[in-house]
Amino acid sequence: MRKSCLLVMCLILWIAATQSCQQRSAPAGPFQFKQKLSEYGFFTGALKALQPRKGVVNYELVTPLFTDYAVKDRFIVLPEGKTAGYTDHGALDFPDSTFIIKNFAYTNPAHEKIMIETRLLFKDPADQQWKVMNYLWNNNQQDAEKWILGKKIPITFLDDNGHQQSTLYQMPNTNDCKRCHINNSVLTPIGPKARNLNFVRHGQTQNQLQQWAANGLLTGMPSLDKVPQLPDWKDSIHYTVNERARAYLDVNCAHCHTKGGDAFNTGLFLEYEQTTPDHLGIMKSPVSAGGGAGGLDYDVIPGDPLHSILAYRMNSVEPGTAMPELARTVVHTEGVELIRQWIAEMKK
Repeated sequence: MRKSCLLVMCLILWIAATQSCQQRSAPAGPFQFKQKLSEYGFFTGALKALQPRKGVVNYELVTPLFTDYAVKDRFIVLPEGKTAGYTDHGALDFPDSTFIIKNFAYTNPAHEKIMIETRLLFKDPADQQWKVMNYLWNNNQQDAEKWILGKKIPITFLDDNGHQQSTLYQMPNTNDCKRCHINNSVLTPIGPKARNLNFVRHGQTQNQLQQWAANGLLTGMPSLDKVPQLPDWKDSIHYTVNERARAYLDVNCAHCHTKGGDAFNTGLFLEYEQTTPDHLGIMKSPVSAGGGAGGLDYDVIPGDPLHSILAYRMNSVEPGTAMPELARTVVHTEGVELIRQWIAEMKK
């Protein structure tokens, strides 16, 4: 009888231990985004100030994406004890559980910074895939709430030259975000590439990538002279019109106009490294522009920006014509002028 009881007890203990082990080794479920931005604890003090806590790293891009003259703040949050890995092409190799934060605001006529939205990318350790969520700032500017469906927001703002403009700012829905961020059906970050981080920020003396490496945020980086560098599209002193225009197109267009991107079927590929004339649109007939081409025949006609579809579509806000078709509702006057100059200076 005692032996039977002992055997039963041992069996019960074995089953309990097995179940406990299975529970510990069971993979975690998919990440759940929080309801409010404040719940993450990314920032200290008043949320609107975007004062990063320890471990939240503010960064800038040498040539950023244009979004209706929005004021943007960017941050990366690496999991404790982890680093990003250097890569020559594409975004840096971020570890699981990394957050990438991008805040959008505008400057109103009273020169006040008004928050609009915050977008989060999170690399989910459950499947090693990036997930995206948008947060809409409330009217009192104290917090931002999870917002999936997108929204049109009337704003009056000052552009880069201090001119007042009004528009219906288009906050994207999460599927819109995926259109730009997906390549070959895989969601991926766009901005934080080594070449777009490789510069000395205004007011600082050390290269941004070197700072990351020195602070233990980045590993595997070669000597700085071997790291590719994207030109500053505004810097006409150190870079040619061609270099600046190609950098601008790379950041504003190439996430879709690349192999595996949303506009792959157009055959127009605008990466900075691209050298094939046809892929750059030179004397190339449009494939899928339809009425958006404005009756014009070629994407780029050297020496003739007036009759080049690329410049025509960048200078429009009409649905079906405007390019990029997402992320802007007003014409980027300075960007259009640069692309026109680039085309005008091409040899016929």
